[in-house]
Amino acid sequence: MTPDVTITVIVHNDAARLPRAVRSALRQTHGDIEVIISDDHSTDDTPRVARELAAQDPRVSYLRLPENSGGCSAPRNRGIDIARAPYLMFLDSDDELPERAVESLLAAHAEREADFAMGAVERVRVDTGRTSTWMPHLVAEHRTVEGIETEPALLFEHLSTSKMYRKSFLDRNGLRFPEGIHYEDQLFSAQAYCLAKAFTVIPDPVYRWYIEPYGAASSASISNQRYKLSNVRDRVHVQGLIDDFLRAAGHTDLREAKDYKFLKHDFRMYAGDLPHRDDAWLRGFADLVNPYLAGLSPAAYERLPRAERVVLRLVRDGRLADARIAARGLGHAVAPREATAGPDGRLYWGAQVPDTPAARRDLDLTDLGLDTRPFPSALFRHELTRVEPGPGARLRLRVRTYDPGLRLPVGPQVASLVVAPGGRRLTVRFRLDPVRPGVFAGDAVLDLAAAALPPQGFEGARHPLIQLTEGPLRNSGLLLAPLDLPAVTARVGYRHGTAPHQVTVEPEGRGAGRLQLRWTPVGVTARLVRPVARRVTGGRAEARLRGAAKLLRSVLR
Repeated sequence: MTPDVTITVIVHNDAARLPRAVRSALRQTHGDIEVIISDDHSTDDTPRVARELAAQDPRVSYLRLPENSGGCSAPRNRGIDIARAPYLMFLDSDDELPERAVESLLAAHAEREADFAMGAVERVRVDTGRTSTWMPHLVAEHRTVEGIETEPALLFEHLSTSKMYRKSFLDRNGLRFPEGIHYEDQLFSAQAYCLAKAFTVIPDPVYRWYIEPYGAASSASISNQRYKLSNVRDRVHVQGLIDDFLRAAGHTDLREAKDYKFLKHDFRMYAGDLPHRDDAWLRGFADLVNPYLAGLSPAAYERLPRAERVVLRLVRDGRLADARIAARGLGHAVAPREATAGPDGRLYWGAQVPDTPAARRDLDLTDLGLDTRPFPSALFRHELTRVEPGPGARLRLRVRTYDPGLRLPVGPQVASLVVAPGGRRLTVRFRLDPVRPGVFAGDAVLDLAAAALPPQGFEGARHPLIQLTEGPLRNSGLLLAPLDLPAVTARVGYRHGTAPHQVTVEPEGRGAGRLQLRWTPVGVTARLVRPVARRVTGGRAEARLRGAAKLLRSVLR
């Protein structure tokens, strides 16, 4: 009997997680399926695990490639070749299908003729368990799209795993995953979008994508290997293949949308990492991306937020040290260290007016309103320049504040450093003295022992903010740390019945590189009280916990 849907589960050296993926397919509310485990010549215990899964359920079969292909394309293509069902889906061994995925996508196909149906993707952070929806605005509305030209923004949703394809559509167009390259999903999906006469979008979750953004480099997914220049090369190469396809298929009208997607999504991911890359990597990165960036649609650049245009221009002009500085503000509303007024009355990023028309267009900060926007949203830049350990758990933090819009009045300013471990705010007031116009500096003395923590202690990281005031108005901004700042640790002893902690002061190892304070409960109290605290809540319980901690402290003296 022919199944309704074939689900190809690709795997390579993932024996531990393969059963979870396969079982999620077998748990589907629509059970008339076949599951093909397509193994890219694993060398671990995957073959044994796969054969056991196949032996346990007649709907499961096992296919092993004769040699490793090094990517996702070949195992998916082998699955397409032997699939018996009229509809196809793809599943990676480290992910899952929600229970109603097959049912929901089949129902979408039954509504009307469509070459594929697609739905929402649940993203689950492995490190935190937090769940979000991938590109939620693109899948919020149930609809059938009559050609990608009517909604070119869907090019941002380039996952092949979020879709159920008609096999006849793939066969009729000879559509297969490109072998021998990475980022194969992007080319395959662009081709599918362009070749489809119609496709249906549903808001129902149809794929569960487990992401581990800060996992070990040895087990990182391709998209999380951005530290490799070969990764940059692969991504740029695929973009060129997509461009070639659009030209050959007569879809050049999609080029601006596709270029915008590359700038806003692909380049943006690398841009956020620039502060953490060394000079040699930055030079190699610029050599790889700049020839491609030069050919992109000017209209695509104009659609970007100003902060992203600044970073792109600095990379294109070879100002890589400046690009690293500018990239620390991406996504965080951080001002540049300096802005310069031109003879045209406009304000430009950096210490001098750009000398080319293209650079002046991209580095023009006038629209940010550095000197005019309301004070609560005014843009400043706060940088930590020095950390000096003091007596006990005290730290002297040297803070430098940049005010390129000259919003702050001349003279000393009152500022506050604010941090809230365990939801309990600690505020340290300090003075910022003028260094030169638009630059202030001051020392904040932070006593970590003064932080009021929950009785069961607090385990986690917090990122201090710097607050400025103008009358009753308040402005809060993050505090950037030197990325080469050595970690400083301090021990906070028993205080008001709260368990002792070790606090580590360090730069955040990713993104903007904010100053990070990391609390870790230590000692006997932490080992005995915290497990109990996880099982009780409420004010009375909190009082009891404090009492228990104090009693334990007295016993241990």
